[in-house]
Amino acid sequence: MGERWMAYSVHRKILDEGAVDDMAGKFESKTQTLSEKVKKSMRCSAPRLKSFLLHSIPLLSWLPRYPIREYAIGDLISGINVGIMQLPFGMAFALLASVPPIFGLYSCFYPVLIYFIFGTSKHLSIGAYAVVGVMIGGVADRLILNSDFMIWDNVTNSSIVDTMSRDAARIQVAAAVTFLSGVFQILFGLAQFGFLVTYLSEPLVRGYTTGTAFHIIVSQLKYTFGINHVRHSGPLSLIYTLVEVSYLILQTNIGTLVVSIVTIVCLVVAKELNACLSKKLPVPIPVELLAVIIGTVVSWQVNLEEKYGVDVVGLIPLGLRAPVFPDVSLFGQVIGDAFAVSVVGYGMVISIAQIFALKYGYKVDSNQELIALGLSNSFGGIFQCLSVSCSMSRTAIQESTGGKSQVAGALSAIVSLFIVLWIGALFKDLPKAVLAAIIYVTLQNVLKQFLDIPVLWRKNKLDAVIWVATFIFTLLLNPDLGLAAAIGFSMLTVIFRTQIPKYSLLGQVPGTDIYRPLEEYSQVRQVPGILIFRSSATLYFANAEMYQDALGKKSDIDIAKILSAKKKLKAKRKRIEKENAKRAKKNGVNMGPEHKDIAVIKLDVKPEPSYPQAIVLDLSPVNFLDTVGIKALQNIQRDYGEIGIEVVLAGCQTGVVDNLQTGGFFNDKMTKSSLFSTIHDAVLFCINHRGGVKGEGEEKGGSNLCSRLFCTFPNSRVALCCGRCWVMSLTFTLTFNLHQSLSVAIVLSLLALIYSTQHCSTVVLGRVAGTDCYRDVGLYTEKESLKKHLGSRREFLLQALVEEGVLVVYSPNQETSRGSSSPAGNPL
Repeated sequence: MGERWMAYSVHRKILDEGAVDDMAGKFESKTQTLSEKVKKSMRCSAPRLKSFLLHSIPLLSWLPRYPIREYAIGDLISGINVGIMQLPFGMAFALLASVPPIFGLYSCFYPVLIYFIFGTSKHLSIGAYAVVGVMIGGVADRLILNSDFMIWDNVTNSSIVDTMSRDAARIQVAAAVTFLSGVFQILFGLAQFGFLVTYLSEPLVRGYTTGTAFHIIVSQLKYTFGINHVRHSGPLSLIYTLVEVSYLILQTNIGTLVVSIVTIVCLVVAKELNACLSKKLPVPIPVELLAVIIGTVVSWQVNLEEKYGVDVVGLIPLGLRAPVFPDVSLFGQVIGDAFAVSVVGYGMVISIAQIFALKYGYKVDSNQELIALGLSNSFGGIFQCLSVSCSMSRTAIQESTGGKSQVAGALSAIVSLFIVLWIGALFKDLPKAVLAAIIYVTLQNVLKQFLDIPVLWRKNKLDAVIWVATFIFTLLLNPDLGLAAAIGFSMLTVIFRTQIPKYSLLGQVPGTDIYRPLEEYSQVRQVPGILIFRSSATLYFANAEMYQDALGKKSDIDIAKILSAKKKLKAKRKRIEKENAKRAKKNGVNMGPEHKDIAVIKLDVKPEPSYPQAIVLDLSPVNFLDTVGIKALQNIQRDYGEIGIEVVLAGCQTGVVDNLQTGGFFNDKMTKSSLFSTIHDAVLFCINHRGGVKGEGEEKGGSNLCSRLFCTFPNSRVALCCGRCWVMSLTFTLTFNLHQSLSVAIVLSLLALIYSTQHCSTVVLGRVAGTDCYRDVGLYTEKESLKKHLGSRREFLLQALVEEGVLVVYSPNQETSRGSSSPAGNPL
């Protein structure tokens, strides 16, 4: 094993950005016009058509290569197990959505088959998801009230609810929400908006699902206690419902309560037994199915409905329903709820899909997943299905019982079809309290997510705050508004982190070209006469002013005060000159050159001795610049230049240099010669240019280097964000009133910031010959062998560093994979 540290010396000239571009041979960026892009997208050929079909319908690509011997048995066993699980969960899902149980079973058939054709995940179990169910149920209860379906019962001489008519109306609402949510998902997929799920961070999702679990529990209390309360909607509806339940608690049906308690206890015990015997059992015991079967048999034998007034499922029709297009008149009333359902459903699908894709080493296309889920929901909405998503527990069972592909999902749909056609009617005596108990026990793992709070607090306090805030928003504002508020709060934390960065003055580590914050290292020394300033965040409109203020505080230079005093001196000088001219004219004296210096104030352009001779702005943390950030840099250079302090930039990424170029930063006075690849280049330039003293550890003609370089360059599309936001803000100002347009403009600015931080492309760096500078291989040179080498592994590439003959690849889990050397004599 060789030595860990290897010292080496690179002898070269001081390189600015322009010199590096010349040495590396940077290509001129070629921007396609809109017409060229349209022409390219409209071109059609046989290979391109085949690629489009295989991408749009993934079934065509993997089914012909399906390994029957290896996968068939596992998929068969897994499909039967998941199909059996769909029975209790589908019926409970329908209760959450406030529709008859049979519609939950329909949702386990049509959407699953559609996803089987268009989905890209091999392990997802598409079907009922409790959070989506309670969101649909909230919409149905809000729009379809019991009071609108009261009829007179001549037998009891009282008003009762016409449940058949009410349920039919609620089914129409649920179908409309399902269809619209699918349309949203399809549109997002076609627009390549799969990245939107990144707004749902893990703390946000876990806090949201925990808050939604309480809504689910409260929605099932009427089935647990056998009471009939009004289901409230809107903000604070959870509180109102709990208050009403507490008033009606004395009217509890004892028989229903006993069924609920016994079922919950038995399910909890059975679940624990299942966990203890998990290693000995080939497949888990289907405790939920057993609960449904036993509950149905006991209810039928004891006649719980008539003797004890226990509410049962009732008649379950056999067969499938004819397709009916959803009621278009309802779309306007449910469009907001459908949007929330589409986001929540897709967020859960892509999160679980990526977990299993990473585990088994295949790729999931986020945009195709949107389209697949959208087609499942829109097609399902026509057949009166409920909006589907994915359950972690059901997917884990599909995987643990041997499921290897979506064939298992298709087989589970066939089992569900068998239940709907021939078996469903047998469960008409099933107590609804049993289904509510199944829901409660299923949520126990979700409620354990409260343990996330202390863990997150130790690791990252801001993530813990996001978790708690999301939970509170969801609890108080309902799942739809709570999700919107949580996403908004999460975005604000991004702004908060970039608005309050850490500003540092850097010094040189003795004997190296490495620079570190002075306040954090005891052996770091400040370079005499040079101030090196760094911000830990990018530079944009929200923190540009704070960046300038922090530079003034760190340098102890009140630039505004100095410039104000200088302006006053200039004004005073002009005033004195005018007075002298008037006095000379009055006395008839001609002001010749020899009299020009009379009563004139001279302005000293030399800086104070305590001021630095030069300022180096380290922009290595900056990954994009907007127009406000560029203007801030221009102001800094102009203002400090007026008092004789030179300002240079260092560590600019290629995308930042492009932003400066397109933003008009460069001119006759300010060229790329003021931009340097490293801080050390900038320091050497300032020392030589100002005739200062060499920094400690600096050798003539070169520098000692011992470092590894990694960087992520921003996408070129980021430069368009500011212009687009400006145009859209102007459009909204002309269209809406001032208050509305201002709100929309602020939201657009925040979205542009998130977009800019998200759309960063990963690049491969290569060393510029004869230097220690590294640049993007794609922008500066052609390396077809490298592209071929990385072709099949592109999706796993996070960052890479290319040296002569060595490729170091970094995988998404931040762990360094093994380097692969090129053949001898054939360097990359």
